[in-house]
Amino acid sequence: MLPNRTKVRDYVEESRLFGRRAIVAFCFILAMVGVLLANLYHLQVSDHKDYQTRSNDNRIKILPIAPNRGRIFDRNGVLLAENRAVSSLELIAREVKDIDDTLARIQAYIPLTPDEIKRFRKKLRQTARFKPVIIKDQLNEEEIARFSAHQYQFRGVNINARLKRYYPFGEILTHTIGYVSRINDRDLRRLSKEGKEKNYQGTYDIGKIGVERYYEDMLHGTKGFQKVEVNSHGRVIRVIDYVPPVPGKDLVLNLDIELQTYVYKQLDGRRGSAVVIDPSDNGVLAMVSSPSYDPNAFVNGISGREYSELLNDPDRPLVNRITLGVYPPGSTIKPFMAIAALQEKVVTPFTHRNDHGMWRLPKTKNKTKVWRDWKRWGHGNVDLSYAIEESVDTFFYQIAYDLGIDRISSWMNKFGFGHETGIDIPEETSANMPTREWKFARHRTPWYQGDTIPVGIGQGYWTATPIQLAKATSVLINHGKVMAPHLLRAAVERDDTKEIEEKAEVKTNFPMSEVANQYWDLSIDAMRLVNHGKHGTGRRTFKTAKYISGGKSGTAQVFGLKENQKYKADELSSRLHDHALYIGFAPYKHPKYVTAVVLENGGSGSKVGGPFVRKIFDHLLDDSGQLAKH
Repeated sequence: MLPNRTKVRDYVEESRLFGRRAIVAFCFILAMVGVLLANLYHLQVSDHKDYQTRSNDNRIKILPIAPNRGRIFDRNGVLLAENRAVSSLELIAREVKDIDDTLARIQAYIPLTPDEIKRFRKKLRQTARFKPVIIKDQLNEEEIARFSAHQYQFRGVNINARLKRYYPFGEILTHTIGYVSRINDRDLRRLSKEGKEKNYQGTYDIGKIGVERYYEDMLHGTKGFQKVEVNSHGRVIRVIDYVPPVPGKDLVLNLDIELQTYVYKQLDGRRGSAVVIDPSDNGVLAMVSSPSYDPNAFVNGISGREYSELLNDPDRPLVNRITLGVYPPGSTIKPFMAIAALQEKVVTPFTHRNDHGMWRLPKTKNKTKVWRDWKRWGHGNVDLSYAIEESVDTFFYQIAYDLGIDRISSWMNKFGFGHETGIDIPEETSANMPTREWKFARHRTPWYQGDTIPVGIGQGYWTATPIQLAKATSVLINHGKVMAPHLLRAAVERDDTKEIEEKAEVKTNFPMSEVANQYWDLSIDAMRLVNHGKHGTGRRTFKTAKYISGGKSGTAQVFGLKENQKYKADELSSRLHDHALYIGFAPYKHPKYVTAVVLENGGSGSKVGGPFVRKIFDHLLDDSGQLAKH
């Protein structure tokens, strides 16, 4: 009996233990089910919006739409920069398994040059895998047709049509209009710093130089976007939402392309530059730098070899000589020096001096240092007006000595020398209006009296740009009214119903309003005598002109002559010849045009620069001296 009782007791104990374990297991299962239900609640209810958003991101894409770039017109409505439809072959890396094999197969239908492949691979490394990268740009109709027939074989490769910049006047306008080109890393860093990077999503090109760069914000516009649903292969199924881009503003410039073309042809590839402005508001009518280059090559993607050739060309076609070319201004500055001398009472309108063809520092033991006049036997008894008319160097040596470098620098700064003119392109230099401080900082030597003397005739340490000379001439004939030269005439914004035109603001100030009108008139009349007086350096050039104009020639030395050394052009390399400069205005009584011309290594300003200016004025004015084309 006892063994059976023991078995029963053991059985009961095991039953109880099993029951407890079953209860624990059941509680554990209930707890896990609770956790599962809680997670399901969070997934389906609490976190529903978050997961739905993630799901939508997998099937809904936001595609940026680049705005159409604003066009550029001249003052007469002639199109200077337009947008043309082009087709390009593009690849999305994420959708292509073997890029090398794909490129090899593409060439069976569209030939690719080594430069195009190299450029594509470089861009591919810099671009996110889900963004398209251009393989070949500007496909012709035959290439489009051949590839389209076999496009089904190329997953992730598509032909895309878009607008591309085109400059119909090519090299004639490069240094003024500038060009657009591919956005590079430097552009992206700048856009990011300025907080504009998002607005350039979907945009390929950006303004690099000239008007295109200066007015980039106006020309670019505002991007749009479309919200689309895509399938698992990334193909667009439907468009959910669409916000159109806002196109950039069209720009109307002061330029006259007919005049620009005429001046460019007159330069005929010579190293030099010419600018024509309207002195009523300093609008730039023509601005030519030669030699030049075709900007369309940069838009389409210039090869490394072609760019290297431009960069290493000794004629420096990449440099805008109007705003970046620095030259000693030579005798062109004498009318401006005259204003400073009159106002500072260094001379009067009645001051006469006897010129013997040479000048020495007074009150000095050094009597061997001589500054000579261009006319070695001298000009005789001259006054200030005559000194400008016949360009008497010794008269202005004395003026420079009496004024001193401090007053010269101060006055010439007022005319705009030593400062950027404010013209609306980003490429500009202030050149150099020398001061004591500048020389010590640059050469670690003090300023000597001998340094001042050549400054009186626009030589020595003084350099200027052609646009500075044109601006200073405008200041003179406007009796001290200073205005920044400007290319922009108006900006035009289009909406669905009308055009909104915004006139460009003209920046002006009056730093020399204290100068008496008679002083301005003396210099202006002396410039008239330069072109039409009995002794004027430009009298032979303008002798037969049917209109009256004013001008001033300048001849700038490229290298310094030794004491008593004569300048002999025939014995020098052509690149050591003097620069020929000429500034002018016409008609005389009511000037409508101001011009400045620099012909590098051209020789005499009166013999070479004068005839060039005469051609410009002849082109602009008819026989009666009235406006011929404006």
